[in-house]
Amino acid sequence: MQILYQIDFTSRKLQEVATVYWTDHPEVEEVATYCHSLLEGTLRNLPEIDMIIEEASTNWKMSRMAAVDRNILRQATYELIYQTDIPASVIINEAIEISKKYGTEESPSFINGILDKIAKIKRL
Repeated sequence: MQILYQIDFTSRKLQEVATVYWTDHPEVEEVATYCHSLLEGTLRNLPEIDMIIEEASTNWKMSRMAAVDRNILRQATYELIYQTDIPASVIINEAIEISKKYGTEESPSFINGILDKIAKIKRL
């Protein structure tokens, strides 16, 4: 999520941001590879993901959402749509936990409401 956030604000390329991030946060190769595939998928499908989020978020445009919330929603929406082997409840709970750490006091309920709606629509 932190890499996605940086790309959102700087318009830098994934590889450039990821290289700096993983240098500062060394992880097991499997973790970095998995995270990179999530980021690539999210960025590749960003227009569709943003449209789905806007449709599910009544009266909220992506540009009006807090940047942290917007990027948590993007990552989780990608997972809900394209990683159907992971239960929706797991994806939503992880997004809520991340929002508790990085978002505002209102972030968890905001994210929960939108992702729950997306999961009900996209994971019939």
